[in-house]
Amino acid sequence: MSSHLAHGLGTDPVEPDWAPLTDDEVTDVVGVGARVMWRSPRPLSAAAVVERDGRRLFVKRHHVRVRSPEGLAEEHAFLRHLREHGAPVVEVLDAAVRGTWTYEVHSTGAGEDLYRDALSWSPFRSPTHATAAGEALARLHLAARGFDAPRRQAQPLVASFTVFAAQDPWDALERYVHERPQLASGLGAFPWREDTRRVLLPLHERLAPHLPGLEPLWTHNDWHASNLLWDRDGQVRTVLDFGMSDRTTAVHDLATAIERNTVQWLRPGYPVREDDVIALVDGYRSVRPLSPAESAALPELLPLVHAEFALSELGYFHGVTRSASNTRLAYDYCMGHAEWFAGEAGRHLLNLVARAVGAERGDAPARTSR
Repeated sequence: MSSHLAHGLGTDPVEPDWAPLTDDEVTDVVGVGARVMWRSPRPLSAAAVVERDGRRLFVKRHHVRVRSPEGLAEEHAFLRHLREHGAPVVEVLDAAVRGTWTYEVHSTGAGEDLYRDALSWSPFRSPTHATAAGEALARLHLAARGFDAPRRQAQPLVASFTVFAAQDPWDALERYVHERPQLASGLGAFPWREDTRRVLLPLHERLAPHLPGLEPLWTHNDWHASNLLWDRDGQVRTVLDFGMSDRTTAVHDLATAIERNTVQWLRPGYPVREDDVIALVDGYRSVRPLSPAESAALPELLPLVHAEFALSELGYFHGVTRSASNTRLAYDYCMGHAEWFAGEAGRHLLNLVARAVGAERGDAPARTSR
């Protein structure tokens, strides 16, 4: 087997944390004659497109410490609901446990994987793709209505909205950390309480008045161009990768889409693709108009939307892959991205988003809490 590299947290490929899937391994999972056609460079699991008897399948492997059968069942139930309500998502064909590994087998979905080599935070190819992504996200949210499962159990690599959905985020954060021993251990190397008071709580203070108007909804939580399959006209044909999905709220997902696709966090100065911001938001609103409460909340949620996933990543890097350097990067991601939104460029983006949804926001800084 040839050497296989994965995406790192920067721009350079790295050795994967998880050994690549092999032909023998996928044969054990999907049957005799299976062979790997393409291995995903995504870093948080081992995944591949597999061919068997002329049919292509997508196989993903997690360690049970990352995704247990019960954790996969939460995600798969959401996928089934979406398919039953007309959403263009992949079909779950099988899930299995082999020793310390959990495996998923999915259909590959219709459309072309135009962004399959794109790093997280890579931009759309065009505003046309941004518009289509916004429209597809809104349609997914309409299909998600009625799925009333509770929030997912505590597990690594889920983009939740619990801490900053609470009116008292400090107490919610203490509970969140307590429920995740690997995260609690990893945070011991950082001044996280001081930084939370200094960086995150003032941002939450601006969001808090709008929280009562946000309805719970199961959402994708990793809405990036590379998790979408496309047709030749630049429209979304299939939505992929619900591993980070959870019960959050619609504007949490829309804010995630803005953060993932329009701020180029891997380029110096973090340039913002403003045309893509407008196109993404307009595309979404053309299918599912935002309520006044959602419009007011969106620009205030945007600086915090990454934070809980960053904490989840920190626990994963500290307790599962045991990478001190990646643990540090996850902490810097949590606090550094939030700090950027307090600067001139970040405030400009928040005001741009507010104008795009017809919301008004004062630009005075929130006072520090606690």
